[in-house]
Amino acid sequence: MTDPTIRWMPGVPLAARWLGLSGLIPFAGLALLALNGMDWAGLALLGYGVAILSFMGGCRWGFAAAGLGEGADWRPLAISVLPCLYAWAVVWMPFPFGFFGLALGFILLFAADLSLSRAGGAPAWWPALRLPLSIGAAGSLTLAGFA
Repeated sequence: MTDPTIRWMPGVPLAARWLGLSGLIPFAGLALLALNGMDWAGLALLGYGVAILSFMGGCRWGFAAAGLGEGADWRPLAISVLPCLYAWAVVWMPFPFGFFGLALGFILLFAADLSLSRAGGAPAWWPALRLPLSIGAAGSLTLAGFA
């Protein structure tokens, strides 16, 4: 039996595909709990969103350090720390704007990652992985913002 996710995530390594998708479980679960009035879930979702957006910046650092694209030069390394700084700043916004700000961060980072991948700064399969994960993360954060 073939993996059903291979059709909509072509070329993405199996481990990256399934670990990435499993990372959406906290986004979806915490958003649903926040929508059901559990305030702690909203705070947990904000924290998780900050951690994951920061992690995504770390991925960009790793690509640069591995010599992809421009390599470990000032520009790609400086850009790679922006998601963490952005997430840290956005989480201080008043409710519910932090949720919407983090959702926007995932969307903007996906757009930047598309450009990075086209320029050879990320693996060719990176956008196929990032698209459903970005939609899931941004969608969950947006929903929680309406809680």
